[in-house]
Amino acid sequence: MHTHNQSPIYLIALGAFALGMASYVTAGLIPMIEASFAVSVAVAAQLVTAFTLAYGLGSPIFVALTPAHRQRAGMLLALGLFVIANAASALAESFTTLMVWRAIAGIGAGVYLAMGIGASAAVSTPERRGKAIAIIMGGMASGVVLGVPLGLLIAEQLGWQAALWLVTLLGLMALLGLLLKLPALPAATATTLSQKLAILGDGHVLVILLVSLLAAIASLGMYTFIAPLLADPAYGAVRSVTPYLWVWGIGGVLGSFLIGPLVDRIKGPVLTFAIMLILAASLFVLPLTAAISTWLVMLPIALWGAVGWALQVPQNNELILARQAQGDGNLAIALNESALYLGSAIGAAAGGFVLLLQMPTWTLAASAGGVAVLGALLQIINLRRQPNGNGDVQAEPYN
Repeated sequence: MHTHNQSPIYLIALGAFALGMASYVTAGLIPMIEASFAVSVAVAAQLVTAFTLAYGLGSPIFVALTPAHRQRAGMLLALGLFVIANAASALAESFTTLMVWRAIAGIGAGVYLAMGIGASAAVSTPERRGKAIAIIMGGMASGVVLGVPLGLLIAEQLGWQAALWLVTLLGLMALLGLLLKLPALPAATATTLSQKLAILGDGHVLVILLVSLLAAIASLGMYTFIAPLLADPAYGAVRSVTPYLWVWGIGGVLGSFLIGPLVDRIKGPVLTFAIMLILAASLFVLPLTAAISTWLVMLPIALWGAVGWALQVPQNNELILARQAQGDGNLAIALNESALYLGSAIGAAAGGFVLLLQMPTWTLAASAGGVAVLGALLQIINLRRQPNGNGDVQAEPYN
């Protein structure tokens, strides 16, 4: 079912804005939560771990268990769970209770985003599907870049609970709007759980997921260590990294929205290959430009943010194309989200190891760029896929 009514897509994007904000605002609330519950910083930081682990690991399971004919209900239920969990988090009277609700919010967020991307594709015409996915990813990026600072500002004035109440309100607005505006979604192909697990044997899907994993290791991993790099006297001795994080985030918002029309015009594998090369180049030149000027370095940072966020639009579109016949595109997207969170964790751990070895800080950017090059080389496998007579792509056999 396709419709020219774009309001459901923007409502899904509003929900994505809320979950993007929820995903990252907790880190900024840790000092307040630490004081509120009299726990250590290390313990309070586990709230982020609870959310991200539940998001990355739990969402594919729940997406796989959603009945094929209940896609609309499943998405709305996930958003409802996200709203309830954030409200309950704001009302939590013990740290343990708060952690449980953050994990539940993570599951709701992960399931909602995967099914929301699938729903946006279902209510769009094929030639506008890339733009629709870009709107959803742009909504999430905006939640990180605009929503998180706003939430922290409100929290400083009204307490950490206020930030979660804002997330709750935004999610509730999206939920009520979707209840009214989201049309019935076409039922996915009914498959058993064992048939759904067969997706892990799809070589094309695995390559897409591995490229996403490597991109996350490079991009999100380096994001964790942008402060140590720029604080190095050899690369600017920057005291506050906040302006650079803003530049990275604004680049991400622009990249997420601007990539949409390109996805609908350029073959996905070609676009992904180009993005991985640009990502590698921006990371390689990061220390070089930082050594020259603290202003000049903003250019590769903005480019890095733009392509890092933009990548998931063609990736998710390719996953939908690859699995639409099997009816498990939502599961493929959920697995892609898991790959991103896993890649972020691996990148952070690897960067920490580099610093532990007391290697020069430029090796952080160089290593991240090398991982992006590896992802580009891996993407060549997808570039070799040939179009068939119907205009679709036919995979070469995978050994």
